[in-house]
Amino acid sequence: MARMTTHPEPLADEFLVERLRQGDREAFDALYQRYFERVFRFVDRRMANRADAEEVVQEAFINLFSSIHTFRGDAPFGAWVFGVARRTLASRFKRKRHHTVPLGEDETENALGQGGDSPLEAYECVERLRRIRSAAEQDLTPEQRVLFELHHLEDRSIQEICRVVRRSEDSVKSHLYRARKLLLAR
Repeated sequence: MARMTTHPEPLADEFLVERLRQGDREAFDALYQRYFERVFRFVDRRMANRADAEEVVQEAFINLFSSIHTFRGDAPFGAWVFGVARRTLASRFKRKRHHTVPLGEDETENALGQGGDSPLEAYECVERLRRIRSAAEQDLTPEQRVLFELHHLEDRSIQEICRVVRRSEDSVKSHLYRARKLLLAR
């Protein structure tokens, strides 16, 4: 009769968390192995390059380890892990954030809080949009403002804009460059 080999059941997250709180390094390694791939995929989808994603994931696990005492067990441990990863990722974006304003129609919907952003993020986007519109009215010439609106707000191509305003491609590009430079300086 062939002998059946059974694999031991994986230890429950809560058990590993308790062991980790007591300083058990093997418990951390087990949790790290269990969640690393999922956290990495979550972060990698949101980062521009792999090196930054790897760095954020490592930072997330350091944050997880250093704040393990705050896990209350009200929700599954996996949800808490992703909360730590999400906050770590948000912190990274805040440190590297360049103030930008959404210019396309789809992006404007997100800026107005319809894309799942928090109320604070939606408010910040609306405020940035208000500031850039104000800057456009104050700092741009009427021609630059028209070109900026056609290209960035109406999403028209340079060639189409050239036909509409009857200017050369170089002239349109030059005016758009100067308009963006003025707006970004704000």
